[in-house]
Amino acid sequence: MRVAVTGTPGTGKTTATELLAEARDDVDVVHLNEIIEREELYETVDEERDSVVADLDALAAWVEEYEAAGDAGAAILVLDSHLAHHLDADRVAVLRCAPEALATRLRDRGESDAKAAENAESEALDVVLSEAVETHGLDSVYEIETTRSSPEAVADALAAVVDGTREPSAGDVDYLDYL
Repeated sequence: MRVAVTGTPGTGKTTATELLAEARDDVDVVHLNEIIEREELYETVDEERDSVVADLDALAAWVEEYEAAGDAGAAILVLDSHLAHHLDADRVAVLRCAPEALATRLRDRGESDAKAAENAESEALDVVLSEAVETHGLDSVYEIETTRSSPEAVADALAAVVDGTREPSAGDVDYLDYL
């Protein structure tokens, strides 16, 4: 099974997926942003945003090769990235965070005010959630609010998605008042 864990940068994806992998032998986590950088799976560098523009076709091919080679080593492959929802997945967990808290988290980890504001606005507009639902459908998307949750609680929510004990949900979280 393949589970995409996605969300606006700063929502807690990497921390939660690492905790999930530590707790379970049947889960292999691939941090796609690391793969994009290491394997140079990008089309160009966006100097203004200080980021790369990922080659999603090349990334999808890398994931397929990784699985086919048996490199995953576990029954469940978890793909962690704000881009993970663009790839094939059986389930998609979209981590959400209040825009104000998200902007603070991003600035605290060294992002510029402009980048923090852009991501907070994206979160308020449900950009990642909307893309996930459009690509995978409502029955495959699981929205997880992380603003006041501990990383362990988020990892537990992800485990429920992986185990199929959590019902799909999308649209439960609303941050439009931020705008």
